[in-house]
Amino acid sequence: MPVWRNEVGGLTFRVGSGHHLKWAPDGVGLDLPGEAERMVWAAGRTPVPRVVAHGNAGDGRWTGTWLVTETLPGESAVAPRWIADPARAVEALGAGLRALHDSLDVADCPFAWSVRDRVANARDRADAGDGPESWFPEHRTIPLADALARLADAPEPDLVVCHGDACAPNTLLSDDGAWAGHVDLGSLGVADRWADVAVAAWSTEWNYGPGWDGALYEAYGVDPDAEKIAYYRLLWDLS
Repeated sequence: MPVWRNEVGGLTFRVGSGHHLKWAPDGVGLDLPGEAERMVWAAGRTPVPRVVAHGNAGDGRWTGTWLVTETLPGESAVAPRWIADPARAVEALGAGLRALHDSLDVADCPFAWSVRDRVANARDRADAGDGPESWFPEHRTIPLADALARLADAPEPDLVVCHGDACAPNTLLSDDGAWAGHVDLGSLGVADRWADVAVAAWSTEWNYGPGWDGALYEAYGVDPDAEKIAYYRLLWDLS
């Protein structure tokens, strides 16, 4: 049964009652083998799906890569019941993200989600014609050259092992509304904690409406850092 389609055409299916299958078409930039490596590393340290198998598919329209994982208990934080209860959902998002960051040791992590690589990707996208018309409304008035210049001046990082896509849909909640785990870990790696926190808080607006970002910062246990929030949201948008 299909359960998710992402913006670049990747698909996720529920297979029976105990597994999920992800498929990514060739050429869209989704690294499922890399995601499998990251989940194998993170397993036992923080709640993530257990990798069962992964490989390549070369059969007509299904050409690409695939990944099978065991289904984690819990329900996405954007399930209808949590959309209707944003206060509980946002508290779990913040607490869960903090638990992830606190559980994973930077010194042991072999993966990076570096500003350097992400800024290079932003420049590649700009060279390919991507510009303000495709950005979020908050950034569309910034000239492209100015936006890239801002990204070249990164703030001093506070390093943790980041999720890499800590938006609300990738957080699972238990029946009582507590954080249960994370999925979609293809970008997991060492980075400034605000690379996750700024975008996680931003995603509360996309999924629950305005006014919930403060609740996420409180649940995570930080005061808002305006400079880093602005920087990492711009980096997210352009890269």
